[in-house]
Amino acid sequence: MQPKAKFRKDYKVPDYTINEISLDFQLDPNRTFITSILNVERKNPEANQLRLDGHSFEFLSLKLNDQPFENYVKDEESLTLDLSELNLDQFQLCIETAVNPAQNTSLQGLYLSGDGICTQCEAEGFRQMTYMLDRPDVLAKYRTKITASKAKYPFLLSNGNRIAQGELEDGRHWVEWEDPFLKPSYLFALVAGDFDLLQDKFITMSGREVALEIYVDRGNLDRAGWAMESLKRSMKWDEQRFGLEYDLDIYMIVAVDFFNMGAMENKGLNVFNSKFVLANPQTATDEDYMNVESVIAHEYFHNWTGNRITCRDWFQLSLKEGLTVFRDQEFTSDLWSRAIKRIDDVRFLRAFQFAEDASPMAHPIRPEKVIEMNNFYTVTVYEKGAEVIRMIHTLLGEQKFQQGMKLYVAENDGKAATCEDFVSAMERASGIDLTQFRRWYSQSGTPELTVSDHYDEKSKIYRLQVAQMTPATADQLEKANLHIPLKIALYGSDGAKISLQYELLTVSDVLDVIHDRQVFEFHNVPQRPVPALLCDFSAPVRIDYNYTTEQLLTLLKYAENDFVRWDTAQTLYINELRANLTRYHQNEPLQFSNDLLEALMLIVDNWQQDPELTALMLTLPKETEFAESFKVIDPAGIAAVRTFMQQTIASELKDRLLIIYNANKLDGYRVEAKDIAKRALRNVCLSYLAFTEQGNGIVNRHYQQSDNMTDTLAALSAATKAQLACADLLLKDFEEKWHHDGLVMDKWFALQATRPDENVLQIVQGLLEHRSFNFNNPNRLRSLVGTFAAQNPRAFHAIDGSGYRFLIDILIKLNESNPQVAARLIDPLIKLGRYDSQRQTLMRRGLERLAGLENLARDLFEKIDKALQ
Repeated sequence: MQPKAKFRKDYKVPDYTINEISLDFQLDPNRTFITSILNVERKNPEANQLRLDGHSFEFLSLKLNDQPFENYVKDEESLTLDLSELNLDQFQLCIETAVNPAQNTSLQGLYLSGDGICTQCEAEGFRQMTYMLDRPDVLAKYRTKITASKAKYPFLLSNGNRIAQGELEDGRHWVEWEDPFLKPSYLFALVAGDFDLLQDKFITMSGREVALEIYVDRGNLDRAGWAMESLKRSMKWDEQRFGLEYDLDIYMIVAVDFFNMGAMENKGLNVFNSKFVLANPQTATDEDYMNVESVIAHEYFHNWTGNRITCRDWFQLSLKEGLTVFRDQEFTSDLWSRAIKRIDDVRFLRAFQFAEDASPMAHPIRPEKVIEMNNFYTVTVYEKGAEVIRMIHTLLGEQKFQQGMKLYVAENDGKAATCEDFVSAMERASGIDLTQFRRWYSQSGTPELTVSDHYDEKSKIYRLQVAQMTPATADQLEKANLHIPLKIALYGSDGAKISLQYELLTVSDVLDVIHDRQVFEFHNVPQRPVPALLCDFSAPVRIDYNYTTEQLLTLLKYAENDFVRWDTAQTLYINELRANLTRYHQNEPLQFSNDLLEALMLIVDNWQQDPELTALMLTLPKETEFAESFKVIDPAGIAAVRTFMQQTIASELKDRLLIIYNANKLDGYRVEAKDIAKRALRNVCLSYLAFTEQGNGIVNRHYQQSDNMTDTLAALSAATKAQLACADLLLKDFEEKWHHDGLVMDKWFALQATRPDENVLQIVQGLLEHRSFNFNNPNRLRSLVGTFAAQNPRAFHAIDGSGYRFLIDILIKLNESNPQVAARLIDPLIKLGRYDSQRQTLMRRGLERLAGLENLARDLFEKIDKALQ
């Protein structure tokens, strides 16, 4: 039977609600017994049918007000009680079920992670343990009792505060937890296991002491310190910037190895993928350190934007995720470099979210329909959702935005809210009309701004003509005009910044683009200016302005805005790639322009001004980033031209790069902004130097002398990308040293998956049998299979279809064991419309093969169905 879609317009307030829940877990890895006692309240006096969600467990018994109750209908996904004869406004249900955590490979509901037992309930995992009104607008207080073997599971954790514990004569023990705050079922959590524990405390702004506890696998305590420091910084920052204080007596984080997502914000008990908790200099890169801090912060910030205020239905997911991503981005920006953080976020958005907008899965940040809720966790809902919040912040300013936040929290604390509740609070607190702006919530696609200009020498008037257009997407053919904040600056040819004036008044540098065509006029402009457009990436749009090389070099030299300078370098790289791709297709020799060489020398010679920005400006866009500049992608051509550019930069700038490389050597490893910047620049230089005649020696020495994972991985990456003689020896050395550590080996697997070697697919296939690879671990799968499919486009899109066949075989296997991970891995295959007809045919055949599976999971069905349409 074909799965049915659910629509946002069909939302109805539930007829019944559940206000209190008592849960009793008798834990066993092979057979866990769960008793749930639900206090049910009828909200609709006409209602007499109560439908509870539930599947994938053994149903044992049901009592209503302590009496056996059998007037129900059960199907594969629910239990519906007929209450027409009883006509009760309030009653109690007692439900007994049994589950097998050891056999639950979906990693949703109650499952095994290594030797421990844990839960994952977002979005619809609670219903895999017992029957429940499993929807985010049913808010209840939870009391949870957990009983298990004390030897095997010395720690028994759940939400809220620990209120009682005891020991039993048979070697088991029990702990009882109570969460005083209303929450939906998706925020329930349970963890049982044997861990190393890192403890600390935090004093809140009102003087309350909060116990902080981080649980990690035995032997990993030396890798938990950074997570604890990150947590304390997050708590302090949220008080200072947003005035939001933590509310429970304890805050716990548990790192688990088997996890479908990054982390989960369950109230007071965050369950994390260990990848985003564990870090020390030997095992984690600078990027890992930043990611750990960012994800710790994100999940902590959810305590208010997600937990205390949750979303009414899953169509409103961006209400909590978009806002919380914005908050964690601001946290990192305030603590580190705002410009570098902005550039990192925009790179990610352009490479992945813009690609999603151009795919069959295009959807607004508040979607209108869905088949599988897990498919909602997208870069559009999260990252584009954060950009929409950022635009509100740009339009209102910090002070009015904070007034809007205070109003939003005051009105919605303890409730399940909607995106409209948030926008309305912002509008009322600021007095700024956001009527047109609301379209960002309901319209999909990446808007395109076409900009042209005119300068009148005589009147000293400069005019910018801006046209907006959002291309049709798979889900929406017709588009309306959006309210787009376009931040600009004007520069003279000498680099002097020109004041923005209209008549004699200074005007805002944020232009309100609201019509399909608009002209913005500026007065007293002394000379024809060079416009810097979309400063700080003020809106998630593509911009088309026909810059001359001279104008680009002016911005590169003089622009005050670091994002603009970086973005200018990207434009130069893309122009260079485009010109050479045309030559490649015409079988002409590739050329490297003097303009780009001049720009690169300018960047390199001024590296001391900002080493980290220089590192980013010198980094060539990845093949996947370059691909987003083309309607039809040629993976082989892009790879060939990019390699040519890399090799030419290396040979033209080798002496300069070597000087910078030597000047940025550090005497030890510290997680400090200055050191991170120097390591980043030195390692970018290394990536180019690998392509020179001295490359093998330099890279080999870099690897041997490294005292930290950042430098070690940089050497490995440089060796594999430049296909150096030392590459296989270094890879073997690394593997022998780290084969026991899955998280570290994920880096090794990802490197292998992105090798430029002709036989990379055979290498990847062979690694499926590697001693460190575990097919049931999502991290291993993503690092090897996911990286190959998403980050090695030349090999994955091989014209013989071998890359597609490889992925399809993996997906068929995953369809049975973990469809949620399968639905993540399939993404590169469903974007078939972006490729030539031969590749499209091969991709379509693969998708049709999957579509023909008898038991195709909903997660995959939804994406395949859209792709084939």
